[in-house]
Amino acid sequence: MPCTTILVGAKASNDGSTMIARTDDGHYDVKKLIVVNPGDQPKKYKSVNSHAEIELPGNPMRYTACPNVDPKQGTWAATGINEAQVGMTATETITSNPRVLAADPPVEYRRAKSRKEKDVPGGIGEEDFVVLVLPYIRSAREGVLRLAGLLEKYGTYEANGIAFNDEKEVWWMETIGGHHWMARRIPEDRVVIAPNQFAMDEFDLEDAFGKKEANLCSEDLREFIAENRLDLNQDGKFNPRAVFGSRRDMDHIYNTPRAWFMGRYLAPKTFRWEGPGADYTPESDDIPWSLKPERKVTAEDVKALLSSHYQGTPYNPYTSQDTGVRGKYRSIGINRTGVTSICQIRPWAPDGVKGVEWICFGSTTFDAMLPVYPNVPKMPDYLSRVSLQASTENFYWASRMIGALADAHYAACIQHIDRYQEAMEFRGRQLIREYDRKIAETGDLRLAEEANGKLCEMAKEETGKALNNVLQTASEGMKNGYRLADN
Repeated sequence: MPCTTILVGAKASNDGSTMIARTDDGHYDVKKLIVVNPGDQPKKYKSVNSHAEIELPGNPMRYTACPNVDPKQGTWAATGINEAQVGMTATETITSNPRVLAADPPVEYRRAKSRKEKDVPGGIGEEDFVVLVLPYIRSAREGVLRLAGLLEKYGTYEANGIAFNDEKEVWWMETIGGHHWMARRIPEDRVVIAPNQFAMDEFDLEDAFGKKEANLCSEDLREFIAENRLDLNQDGKFNPRAVFGSRRDMDHIYNTPRAWFMGRYLAPKTFRWEGPGADYTPESDDIPWSLKPERKVTAEDVKALLSSHYQGTPYNPYTSQDTGVRGKYRSIGINRTGVTSICQIRPWAPDGVKGVEWICFGSTTFDAMLPVYPNVPKMPDYLSRVSLQASTENFYWASRMIGALADAHYAACIQHIDRYQEAMEFRGRQLIREYDRKIAETGDLRLAEEANGKLCEMAKEETGKALNNVLQTASEGMKNGYRLADN
């Protein structure tokens, strides 16, 4: 699925936490946030799309997930944090090229053509990864290694990027063809930006086949590259993006502009992003995978980036000016996002609640993010009890309504949206600070569930006010408006 990912190292964040974040840009998928307790985790997993069947370990941990409300196409758990305070987001659909796919073809489900034949299961993919991995890992590195073993055994039918974080490390993993993979621990002082392309532009093969401190990969990756003549690099420098990724016209409309905008936000003075002699333009293929931000990055910064639509540039689809290139590039914040999450692991927080999961449903441009504690027995109904029918009684559908109304009346509604998003962020932080302190003083983790209840009460109040405001403004802007005095 087309998505956008941002990863933040501990020394790049404002408070020493690690963050992994992603917009889950599906097909208007109705989403919810739930807790999966050990007794609810299946012992044998079967993929709906690929029909792969996998025996699971008998010791799952509790974890959060953002599955589809409609189970017809599978779970699609998307993102979560487990009780060991390890986060995961899966997946960022990435690009590949015909040379890689020919050398290690995707493992696709094949339906039997006659009664004499049997169906051939496919590999695993975005539908499956979180359920297969997150309940069983106690560190970000363990996440990479568990998923690597599954990929090598079962294969995958698509190219994907996957992120893991714990209180110290963030790891980024990318699949290569049907069975190969590589992963890097992101530098602590860096922010990674990944917009639907094979992202890594550096990789230390010596480390990967030696100490394995910050680089991991398939055991035969060197041979795979050499035997299939995949290396396109010059001067001996290994750039994985050139070897395993793409360089297509579509990338320049759909992918690279998002990297350009995020880089421009994070490091505006480090590089020249506009004008004659720019280091990078929206259509550059070599925009860095990771950047050292010019100021520390907050969860609000991450949300702002994942909500963006080229504000301050000629490409903004909401500008009233006819710039000639308005709406040319695919925005980061788009209409069909189901859920956006920021998995934040805070090393200084009380044990058991180091993780905070920031959740936003619907189009990030117009909707607000809510922080919750993931290490609880269940989530409040406002987040978890979502039906396929629209309703103002849950965060998902209320968020969708706000976005649809505000988009059509952007100039008139954007002030309501700004106030709504700010109120949710500061009131959410206030409650998290209050309950961090209470939990630290008492050691009572049960308070996290109480906190989530209050957070959802606050979110329902603020979301209701925002919906009222944008509905009133949209109603006033209807084309069939008419008054007697207009005559």
